[in-house]
Amino acid sequence: MSSLSDKLKSLGLQIGAKGISPPSNSPPTDPLIDVLPGYWKPTPHGDTFIVENQYPLDYSLGSVSLQPSIYTPPLTKWLKNPALEHTPLDHFAFIDTETTGLSGGAGVYVFLIGVGRFIDDHFQISQFFLSDPAQETAQLSALEEYLAPAEVVVSYNGKSFDLPRLKTRYRAHRWPPPLQEISHIDLLHLARRLWKNRLSSCTLGDIEYNILNFERSEEDVPGWQVSDLFHEYIHTQNPKPLKQVFYHNEMDVLSMVGILNRISTLLNPGSACQTDHPEELSSVGKFYADLKEPKTAINLLEESLTRFDSVSDPYLESLKTLSFLYKKSENFEKAVSYWKEAAENEEYYAFLELAKYFEHRQKNFEEAIHWTLSAISIIDSTAGKAHQSQAHKSDLEHRLNRLKGKAS
Repeated sequence: MSSLSDKLKSLGLQIGAKGISPPSNSPPTDPLIDVLPGYWKPTPHGDTFIVENQYPLDYSLGSVSLQPSIYTPPLTKWLKNPALEHTPLDHFAFIDTETTGLSGGAGVYVFLIGVGRFIDDHFQISQFFLSDPAQETAQLSALEEYLAPAEVVVSYNGKSFDLPRLKTRYRAHRWPPPLQEISHIDLLHLARRLWKNRLSSCTLGDIEYNILNFERSEEDVPGWQVSDLFHEYIHTQNPKPLKQVFYHNEMDVLSMVGILNRISTLLNPGSACQTDHPEELSSVGKFYADLKEPKTAINLLEESLTRFDSVSDPYLESLKTLSFLYKKSENFEKAVSYWKEAAENEEYYAFLELAKYFEHRQKNFEEAIHWTLSAISIIDSTAGKAHQSQAHKSDLEHRLNRLKGKAS
């Protein structure tokens, strides 16, 4: 009589553990780690995915080195923050974000946050990735920890875009946003002040190409495609297209260091005159005029006038700023000479300033009448500029009647 085991064997069932392979202890494959050089960081709110890259300080981004050369006195005055001058470089945080949409609101996620910091003898970029919206608290927790030493945040259009969206995400979880009470250097505003007369556009890409002499590799992706690639990843769970997004974000952060170094060089009066572009020199001069440093401003603007090959809008802007700096210091000989040159180029303000000067300073009413009539003629001519309205003409006619009364 056959046993039960014999019957089971006849049915094809194996008896005992012989020949059965033990279960594998290998971890499941992780598509993100397979494609991106990152790791999962544990936080009190779960794990979040981070990619880190390090650059030596002698790394060159185009024609500019990452070696920090931040000239802080003008930036300190511009930000109205005296503490900036004594802030160590490892307390600067360069930040750029990628979002699921350009508009604001609670439904827009910040899915990638790139932060660069000077750490020891290198520049480190850490990128905090939101692989799943459910992991957002972990992402924000890791970011907050990384930003803890920061005393100065540097961005490119971050005042209008990056920081408000980050604040929205923290507030969505009823957390106090980091970076609330620290200094913020928005490089876009500085770039426009320094290069708007040289470049037709001051986008980050234009500044990279024209100022840093840096061109990104083919691995980059246009900014408008970034959110589409993230949505594609969420739908397919294929992270390969994300390599372009991470590269794009990394270059944004890296460029900010180069731009800040270039701006610092320009804002240093000792090296500003080394520029080959008079428009830059003129812009730096006007920057110092706004900082209420007339001596430095006058020196830079006077030098810029000698560099222009022809009369242009930046040249005339230098002329105007210089004339008012001399007027404020009561050097009317210089001011009048610049007003007369500006008047030769039909600059309306110059006629008005000359009329006021000859009326109030020289008591030469006939000369004042001449300049007032010339100003009226400019408004009436086709060469008159749009802002020279009939309201100006009414004021000038009132001035003219007063001058005729004084002259008689």
